[in-house]
Amino acid sequence: MSERGGKDNSRRGTRESSDLTRRERQIMDVVYRLGEATVADVRDGIPDASGYSAVRALMRVLTEKGHLRFSQDGPRYVYRATTPRTAAQASALERVVTTFFDGSPSRAMAALMDLSAAELTAEELDRLESMIEHARREGR
Repeated sequence: MSERGGKDNSRRGTRESSDLTRRERQIMDVVYRLGEATVADVRDGIPDASGYSAVRALMRVLTEKGHLRFSQDGPRYVYRATTPRTAAQASALERVVTTFFDGSPSRAMAALMDLSAAELTAEELDRLESMIEHARREGR
């Protein structure tokens, strides 16, 4: 159903986030951070946001692309992402590893470590060590 005519839009998309513009990615970031959001919520969450109508139009485009779905709450439309954040993160990370690190997770991890090694806490280092040990035991 259309945004104007229906109570619920449950269309599920399978499009990748690589087909998003910078502003569309910013909108998705706000929706993921809040869990669900109105146009006003998104507008408030974007730096240098355009007008309400422009944000609403982009959210309609994201709905048409299959990234968002909405339900009506009185006069407001409440938007939610169609893909769970963890799935979107995994998909984005897979694209980064494939594109920039020739498909090598270890090369990607080495680059991340170079960027943030000095900023890692003892707990984060322990967690990484535990994950590596688990991967070794699982035979990966």
